Amino acid sequence: MTVGRPGPGPGDQGSVTIYACVGVMVLLLVTGLAVQVGGAVLARQRAETGADLAALAGAAQLLRGAEFACATASAVAQANRGQLISCRPDGLDLLVEVTTDAAGGVMLGGSATGRARAGPAAAVGVTGG
Repeated sequence: MTVGRPGPGPGDQGSVTIYACVGVMVLLLVTGLAVQVGGAVLARQRAETGADLAALAGAAQLLRGAEFACATASAVAQANRGQLISCRPDGLDLLVEVTTDAAGGVMLGGSATGRARAGPAAAVGVTGG
């Protein structure tokens, strides 16, 4: 009589190994998808923040001229890892559009765009009290 492990049963053909591999692949796929979605959300927030700050900085300089205001907005957008796509005055308001690359660059993550408008509070109907 030999002592040791019993041999495989009649229905034991390694199916648990296949299920474990499929489970690991599904887990990796879900993790990769979560990372991509997180990168896209972060890029969107960064683009919107960059656009807000660029519009505020540019609007503060708008009385010095549209070119100077847009140059200021561009510098602020670049400082926030963005690129100014468009900048135009609308009365005393400044409208800007900023784009940023998502994590992984354009090839893996794409890009996000943020738009903002800034100007004096009285121009949007807000009055001080």
